[in-house]
Amino acid sequence: MLNNFVCLFILIAALGTTLWSCTQTSETENKVGMYQKKDLKAPVASKIPKELTMHGDTRRDDYYWLNNRENPEVIAYLEAENAYTKQMTSHLEDLQDNLFEEIKGRIKQQDQSVPYKYNGYYYLTRFEEGKEYPIHSRKKENLDAPEEIMLNVNELAQGYDFYSIGGRNISPNNKILAYAEDTLSRRIFTIRFKNLETGALLEDVIPNTGGGAVWANDNQTVFYATKEDATLRQYKIFRHQIGTPVSQDVEVFHEKDNTFNCFVYKTKSEKYIVIATSQTLSQEYQVLEADKPTEKFKMIQPRERNLEYSIDHFGDRFYIKTNLNAKNFRLMSTPETATTKENWMEVIPHRDDVLLEGFDIFKDYMVLSERKNGITQLRVRPWSGEEHYISFEEEAYVAGTSINPDFDSEVLRFTYTSLTIPFSTYDYNMRTKSRDLLKREEVVGGYNPEDYESERVYVTARDGVKVPMSIVYKKSFQKDGAQPLLLYGYGSYGASMDPYFSSSRLSLLDRGFAFAIAHIRGGEELGRAWYENGKLLNKKNTFTDFIDCADHLVQNNYTNPDKLFAMGGSAGGLLMGAVANMRPDLWKGIIAAVPFVDVVTTMLDETIPLTTLSTMNGGIQMIRLITTI
Repeated sequence: MLNNFVCLFILIAALGTTLWSCTQTSETENKVGMYQKKDLKAPVASKIPKELTMHGDTRRDDYYWLNNRENPEVIAYLEAENAYTKQMTSHLEDLQDNLFEEIKGRIKQQDQSVPYKYNGYYYLTRFEEGKEYPIHSRKKENLDAPEEIMLNVNELAQGYDFYSIGGRNISPNNKILAYAEDTLSRRIFTIRFKNLETGALLEDVIPNTGGGAVWANDNQTVFYATKEDATLRQYKIFRHQIGTPVSQDVEVFHEKDNTFNCFVYKTKSEKYIVIATSQTLSQEYQVLEADKPTEKFKMIQPRERNLEYSIDHFGDRFYIKTNLNAKNFRLMSTPETATTKENWMEVIPHRDDVLLEGFDIFKDYMVLSERKNGITQLRVRPWSGEEHYISFEEEAYVAGTSINPDFDSEVLRFTYTSLTIPFSTYDYNMRTKSRDLLKREEVVGGYNPEDYESERVYVTARDGVKVPMSIVYKKSFQKDGAQPLLLYGYGSYGASMDPYFSSSRLSLLDRGFAFAIAHIRGGEELGRAWYENGKLLNKKNTFTDFIDCADHLVQNNYTNPDKLFAMGGSAGGLLMGAVANMRPDLWKGIIAAVPFVDVVTTMLDETIPLTTLSTMNGGIQMIRLITTI
């Protein structure tokens, strides 16, 4: 959320240079040489009119030419922008170097994840000092056993400008590792297979996948998803037999609706392999017994517009989280033999003030992940007996279940963080209610959470709605209206922006900044209605909520417009574009990270990844609103 190189060099050293500028020109120039002058001035993109006609409407886009990344003029313009940025920030080069070393210095270079046990082995990921990539390993039966290195990514990455490991999946007999690698930075993964007994790579290589390989119970069959070339949409599921050519793989599912994305996974019970197809407003699931990988998948509930659901399996029943007659979702169950919605039976009812986000099933317990008043909660519900919530002391925090592969355990592993507490991993005994802190992310060089303070405030928006806002600062921060503050927001796709810890954020806080997160409509912090009241024809609420939060900060002397900065990325970059135009007087600077501001052209271009998935879900209505603001 924060890095963007610690908010563009501590907001251009707070601030000799304004970050957002809007420069226009009436000239139309398209020569590469115009961007290569020695006495650099702010580059101005040429206007080359292009008429685009769709749905009976013709519009003019002066900057359509910038869509072509292969165009030498586009490359020249981008290089000019980079050169201008370098020139304008040249006086900050020492600060850049210092910040880089400062941030890097807080990261523990020799580190290790908390091991978890699965199918007879403890699995862990560790980093060695001075090395960039992780080492994935395991130990048999106990943590004192010899370490078996499965993947040393430092070795695998040699010779590549970019290298990333995707999914890692072990065969049920623990002998073969399927892993995915991306060497292009486009999330197009190649699946490879490694014999963990001999260390040898198998000849099987599967290109152009989503990164996951799901094993059937025969230790020989895997299922995987492939991607469309242009959009990168996952649209086909294949079955592969180890030792056979990929050309012989069997297509078991083809998602022909380009507004849906598909993927494959295995239930926690390991009884079923599941094909899921999903878009924002609708999902569909099919299952296959993992012991019978060559048989046909069986439909759980056919897709319906506005019917959302997700599934897992336990015993002889499927458990289903759904919005069926439940805006904030409820939990249902259904027999394996009768899975369509008319057979669903309620387990956890719908609540107007609580969003059901997920569930984890154990032999004797069910753990519900819920959100109330914007804060995550963990609810432990025995199959028989009295339920309880896991208690936390802070007002604003993030808690969530971690890796819990064992049905038979009475211990829940969960994670916790807040604006002042680093990422922490706990084991919680659901019977005794005792908890053990297994690991807290170390901030190298020393960090005392008592030196910092966080707040949770509620801002009255212009329509009377209460908008949550989380704020953190060093305790020496004075609310005299003279201090700098960075306000972050997103407010799209129902994604909740939670108050989590960031060690890089300390570079701001220790220099006198406050940092605030506006939990504006368009996210899902206050339930499904919070999302729906910030999208489509209600999208303007996202922008005005953010502005109202900024006004609250000024009116309550946290900062002033000459020291107030805003930041958002991607869809949050759209937010930045809107608030910059609606209230240019309110900000000293704005960081728009990869901003999604070319809304009309982008949403109407089906060749762009993710566009079709968004357009079906009301993007055109959003376009009509944005163009009126």
